[in-house]
Amino acid sequence: MIIQNRDIVIVGLQPWYTKIGSNCKNIALEFARHNRVLYVNSALDRRTVMLSSKDPDIAEHIQISKGNGENLLKVQENFWNLYPKRILESISFLPFTSLFMLGNRINNKRFAADIQEAVDKLGFKDILLFNDNDIYRGYYLKEMLKPAQYIYYSRDNLVAMDFWKKHGSKLEPKHIAKADVCVANSLYLTEMLLQYNKNSYYVGQGCDLRLFDPAKALDKPAELVGLKGPVIGYVGALTAMRIDPAILMYISRERPDWHVVLVGPEDEVFRQSALHQQPNVHFLGRKDMSALPAFLQHFDVCLNPQLVNPITIGNYPLKIDEYLAMGKPSVATATKTMELFKDYVHLADSVEAYVPLIEKALQENDPALTAARIAFARSHTWENSVGDIYKAISGTR
Repeated sequence: MIIQNRDIVIVGLQPWYTKIGSNCKNIALEFARHNRVLYVNSALDRRTVMLSSKDPDIAEHIQISKGNGENLLKVQENFWNLYPKRILESISFLPFTSLFMLGNRINNKRFAADIQEAVDKLGFKDILLFNDNDIYRGYYLKEMLKPAQYIYYSRDNLVAMDFWKKHGSKLEPKHIAKADVCVANSLYLTEMLLQYNKNSYYVGQGCDLRLFDPAKALDKPAELVGLKGPVIGYVGALTAMRIDPAILMYISRERPDWHVVLVGPEDEVFRQSALHQQPNVHFLGRKDMSALPAFLQHFDVCLNPQLVNPITIGNYPLKIDEYLAMGKPSVATATKTMELFKDYVHLADSVEAYVPLIEKALQENDPALTAARIAFARSHTWENSVGDIYKAISGTR
């Protein structure tokens, strides 16, 4: 079921000019294959204008807000990007949610006015309004823009984070309840949505796996040359909020003949960690995305030693799809979302479970298993995920 020839407006947490990719940007591009799309950048607030004006992208937005440049840009066929001109008030510091909501209504009114001007200019009609997890700036947009349908997309448990917790824990349930359709990229978040809105659906996660081609023979990275024994690897940011140093320490101590290779930037906790004193733990730092497939190809087993907490529990781990797309045996922390991967990934329900599961993974050289992993990862396309969003919107789920 493909929705086509509709006008879709997208609001969310990431401006189009954000350098890193995002679910919302990929969904927008997929929408634009068959529909007209207006992607709305986050509106600036006064605190951002004061504190982030040296950021080139923010500086450009500030100039546009002053009338120095067009605020509605055509990105490609069927796709426009809007820079909201009106500045919002910085209100997150307000102590009471009732007071916060008075300010938030004013902010929403300004934001909606910018969007409505662009909608009118483009001649959009009967819009589908898609909100990528923006609890606050999108709270009143259904009432103010009067879309044909309002869709709320959840991809992170935002209310577990300090910025969102104070007011978001009260407001997100109400926001979810008034949406026409709610969709989520993880089973955990879908269950959360269903508590407040029966029209809530799991729509999976799309991945761009073009870089990860197991058929290409890639040279072993220099950092791995000369390592004797199994190489157990992790690729991604090393942040103590999401990755458990205790798991890595346990593996390195229990199996000193294994090499634990960590590819990615470290936060302060990891930089100060005793892992740096372990002779078989190798911190390789940040690598260009294009270099990652070679590391994965030459790892014997891939890891996702996730720390389970309110922030991470609903996460969809994109790195698992990258591991599987390269056909690699993998071991990860068991979570509700990881149940999707249980036939292709070994799931550890404790720190101590990691070592025997890695030992089991090291014995898996079956070409059929490798092929199954690759096929499973390649089924997680943006076309399939957006197809499920279309089904949810059209009521065909």
